[in-house]
Amino acid sequence: MEHTTFTNKITSVKPYHQEDALRAAIRGGTVMGFGGLCIAAVQNTLSRHNHGWTGVFTKFGGKATLFGGMGLTYEFLRVASANLREKEDSWNHALGGFVAGSFVGLRAGTMSAVVGYATLTGAVLGVFDYCGGSFAGVMEDITKDEVERKEYIRANRRRPIDETIEELGEIRGIRAPGYEERRRARLSEKYGWKFTDSQAEE
Repeated sequence: MEHTTFTNKITSVKPYHQEDALRAAIRGGTVMGFGGLCIAAVQNTLSRHNHGWTGVFTKFGGKATLFGGMGLTYEFLRVASANLREKEDSWNHALGGFVAGSFVGLRAGTMSAVVGYATLTGAVLGVFDYCGGSFAGVMEDITKDEVERKEYIRANRRRPIDETIEELGEIRGIRAPGYEERRRARLSEKYGWKFTDSQAEE
Protein backbone atom coordinates (compact mmCIF):
# COMPACT_ATOMS: atom_id res chain seq x y z
CA MET A 1 0.00 0.00 0.00
CA GLU A 2 2.80 2.39 0.85
CA HIS A 3 4.55 1.63 -2.44
CA THR A 4 1.35 2.30 -4.40
CA THR A 5 0.86 5.62 -2.65
CA PHE A 6 4.43 6.63 -3.46
CA THR A 7 3.97 5.72 -7.14
CA ASN A 8 0.73 7.70 -7.37
CA LYS A 9 2.46 10.78 -6.01
CA ILE A 10 5.13 10.50 -8.68
CA THR A 11 2.70 10.03 -11.56
CA SER A 12 0.52 12.99 -10.53
CA VAL A 13 0.35 16.01 -12.83
CA LYS A 14 3.29 18.32 -12.25
CA PRO A 15 2.70 22.07 -12.04
CA TYR A 16 4.00 24.09 -14.98
CA HIS A 17 7.02 26.31 -14.38
CA GLN A 18 7.37 29.53 -16.36
CA GLU A 19 10.32 29.79 -18.76
CA ASP A 20 12.17 32.79 -20.16
CA ALA A 21 10.89 33.20 -23.72
CA LEU A 22 13.57 35.73 -24.69
CA ARG A 23 16.40 33.50 -23.53
CA ALA A 24 14.92 30.54 -25.41
CA ALA A 25 14.50 32.69 -28.53
CA ILE A 26 18.11 33.90 -28.44
CA ARG A 27 19.36 30.36 -27.93
CA GLY A 28 17.23 28.97 -30.75
CA GLY A 29 18.16 31.80 -33.12
CA THR A 30 21.86 31.38 -32.39
CA VAL A 31 21.85 27.63 -32.94
CA MET A 32 19.77 27.75 -36.11
CA GLY A 33 21.69 30.77 -37.41
CA PHE A 34 24.97 28.93 -36.95
CA GLY A 35 23.51 25.95 -38.79
CA GLY A 36 22.43 28.19 -41.66
CA LEU A 37 25.89 29.76 -41.72
CA CYS A 38 27.47 26.31 -42.06
CA ILE A 39 25.15 25.49 -44.97
CA ALA A 40 26.05 28.83 -46.59
CA ALA A 41 29.74 28.04 -46.18
CA VAL A 42 29.30 24.66 -47.88
CA GLN A 43 27.36 26.22 -50.75
CA ASN A 44 29.98 28.93 -51.12
CA THR A 45 32.72 26.31 -51.34
CA LEU A 46 30.90 24.26 -53.97
CA SER A 47 29.87 27.26 -56.11
CA ARG A 48 31.93 29.06 -58.74
CA HIS A 49 31.92 32.85 -58.33
CA ASN A 50 34.26 35.78 -57.83
CA HIS A 51 33.19 36.68 -54.30
CA GLY A 52 35.78 34.51 -52.53
CA TRP A 53 35.21 33.72 -48.87
CA THR A 54 32.98 36.77 -48.50
CA GLY A 55 30.38 34.95 -50.60
CA VAL A 56 29.33 33.19 -47.42
CA PHE A 57 27.81 36.50 -46.30
CA THR A 58 27.22 38.42 -49.53
CA LYS A 59 25.86 35.64 -51.77
CA PHE A 60 24.54 32.98 -49.35
CA GLY A 61 24.11 34.99 -46.17
CA GLY A 62 20.35 34.96 -46.58
CA LYS A 63 20.26 31.33 -45.50
CA ALA A 64 21.88 32.12 -42.16
CA THR A 65 19.38 34.92 -41.65
CA LEU A 66 16.47 32.68 -42.62
CA PHE A 67 17.51 29.85 -40.33
CA GLY A 68 18.26 32.22 -37.48
CA GLY A 69 14.87 33.92 -37.83
CA MET A 70 13.08 30.58 -37.91
CA GLY A 71 14.86 29.32 -34.82
CA LEU A 72 14.26 32.56 -32.94
CA THR A 73 10.56 32.69 -33.85
CA TYR A 74 9.94 29.02 -33.17
CA GLU A 75 11.49 29.01 -29.69
CA PHE A 76 9.90 32.31 -28.68
CA LEU A 77 6.39 31.30 -29.70
CA ARG A 78 6.76 27.79 -28.27
CA VAL A 79 7.78 29.05 -24.84
CA ALA A 80 5.41 32.03 -24.88
CA SER A 81 2.49 29.76 -25.78
CA ALA A 82 3.42 27.34 -23.00
CA ASN A 83 3.66 30.21 -20.50
CA LEU A 84 0.27 31.62 -21.47
CA ARG A 85 -1.47 28.24 -21.48
CA GLU A 86 0.54 26.97 -18.49
CA LYS A 87 0.87 23.66 -20.26
CA GLU A 88 3.72 21.97 -22.14
CA ASP A 89 2.32 19.92 -25.01
CA SER A 90 2.55 19.43 -28.77
CA TRP A 91 0.32 22.40 -29.58
CA ASN A 92 3.08 24.76 -28.52
CA HIS A 93 5.49 23.14 -30.98
CA ALA A 94 2.86 23.21 -33.72
CA LEU A 95 2.21 26.93 -33.20
CA GLY A 96 5.90 27.80 -33.19
CA GLY A 97 6.49 25.67 -36.26
CA PHE A 98 3.54 27.24 -38.10
CA VAL A 99 4.89 30.78 -37.76
CA ALA A 100 8.52 29.72 -38.33
CA GLY A 101 7.57 27.79 -41.46
CA SER A 102 5.89 30.85 -42.92
CA PHE A 103 9.34 32.45 -43.22
CA VAL A 104 10.21 29.94 -45.93
CA GLY A 105 7.02 30.81 -47.80
CA LEU A 106 7.81 34.52 -47.63
CA ARG A 107 10.83 33.95 -49.86
CA ALA A 108 8.53 32.52 -52.55
CA GLY A 109 6.41 35.69 -52.43
CA THR A 110 3.00 34.03 -52.68
CA MET A 111 0.32 33.60 -50.03
CA SER A 112 -0.25 29.97 -50.93
CA ALA A 113 3.43 29.22 -50.32
CA VAL A 114 3.32 30.98 -46.95
CA VAL A 115 0.28 29.00 -45.81
CA GLY A 116 1.59 25.74 -47.26
CA TYR A 117 5.04 25.91 -45.69
CA ALA A 118 3.60 27.14 -42.39
CA THR A 119 1.07 24.31 -42.21
CA LEU A 120 3.60 21.66 -43.20
CA THR A 121 6.22 22.82 -40.68
CA GLY A 122 3.71 23.19 -37.87
CA ALA A 123 2.21 19.75 -38.53
CA VAL A 124 5.60 18.02 -38.71
CA LEU A 125 6.92 19.59 -35.50
CA GLY A 126 3.65 19.02 -33.64
CA VAL A 127 3.42 15.36 -34.65
CA PHE A 128 7.13 14.84 -33.97
CA ASP A 129 6.77 16.09 -30.40
CA TYR A 130 3.51 14.16 -29.92
CA CYS A 131 5.24 10.92 -30.94
CA GLY A 132 8.00 11.32 -28.36
CA GLY A 133 10.29 13.96 -29.79
CA SER A 134 13.01 11.50 -30.76
CA PHE A 135 14.03 9.66 -33.94
CA ALA A 136 14.92 6.69 -31.74
CA GLY A 137 11.32 6.24 -30.67
CA VAL A 138 9.20 7.17 -27.73
CA MET A 139 11.27 8.13 -24.73
CA GLU A 140 10.80 6.21 -21.50
CA ASP A 141 8.57 7.72 -18.87
CA ILE A 142 10.83 8.51 -15.91
CA THR A 143 7.80 8.64 -13.61
CA LYS A 144 7.25 4.89 -13.94
CA ASP A 145 8.84 2.58 -11.43
CA GLU A 146 11.60 0.58 -13.14
CA VAL A 147 11.29 -2.42 -10.80
CA GLU A 148 7.57 -2.79 -11.49
CA ARG A 149 8.17 -2.48 -15.24
CA LYS A 150 10.79 -5.25 -15.25
CA GLU A 151 8.65 -7.51 -13.07
CA TYR A 152 5.76 -7.03 -15.46
CA ILE A 153 7.95 -7.89 -18.45
CA ARG A 154 9.22 -11.06 -16.75
CA ALA A 155 5.72 -12.15 -15.80
CA ASN A 156 4.36 -11.32 -19.24
CA ARG A 157 7.05 -13.30 -21.09
CA ARG A 158 7.47 -16.18 -18.65
CA ARG A 159 6.45 -19.57 -20.01
CA PRO A 160 5.19 -22.49 -17.91
CA ILE A 161 7.87 -25.09 -17.09
CA ASP A 162 5.68 -27.89 -18.45
CA GLU A 163 5.46 -26.20 -21.85
CA THR A 164 9.22 -25.65 -21.97
CA ILE A 165 9.99 -29.27 -21.04
CA GLU A 166 7.48 -30.51 -23.60
CA GLU A 167 9.33 -28.68 -26.38
CA LEU A 168 12.95 -29.09 -25.23
CA GLY A 169 12.84 -32.09 -22.95
CA GLU A 170 14.65 -32.41 -19.62
CA ILE A 171 18.05 -30.98 -20.42
CA ARG A 172 20.70 -29.53 -18.20
CA GLY A 173 19.25 -26.73 -16.11
CA ILE A 174 15.64 -27.53 -17.10
CA ARG A 175 14.18 -30.31 -14.96
CA ALA A 176 10.61 -30.99 -13.95
CA PRO A 177 9.65 -32.00 -10.39
CA GLY A 178 10.42 -35.66 -9.64
CA TYR A 179 13.41 -35.75 -11.99
CA GLU A 180 15.70 -37.59 -9.54
CA GLU A 181 13.13 -40.36 -8.92
CA ARG A 182 12.65 -40.89 -12.66
CA ARG A 183 16.39 -40.87 -13.23
CA ARG A 184 17.03 -43.53 -10.58
CA ALA A 185 14.19 -45.63 -12.00
CA ARG A 186 15.73 -45.45 -15.50
CA LEU A 187 19.17 -46.39 -14.20
CA SER A 188 17.76 -49.28 -12.19
CA GLU A 189 15.82 -50.55 -15.20
CA LYS A 190 18.72 -50.21 -17.64
CA TYR A 191 21.71 -51.24 -15.52
CA GLY A 192 20.09 -53.01 -12.60
CA TRP A 193 21.46 -50.53 -10.09
CA LYS A 194 19.93 -50.43 -6.64
CA PHE A 195 19.94 -47.22 -4.66
CA THR A 196 20.10 -47.19 -0.87
CA ASP A 197 18.05 -44.81 1.23
CA SER A 198 21.06 -42.55 1.81
CA GLN A 199 21.71 -42.29 -1.92
CA ALA A 200 18.02 -41.61 -2.54
CA GLU A 201 18.09 -38.76 -0.05
CA GLU A 202 21.16 -37.29 -1.77
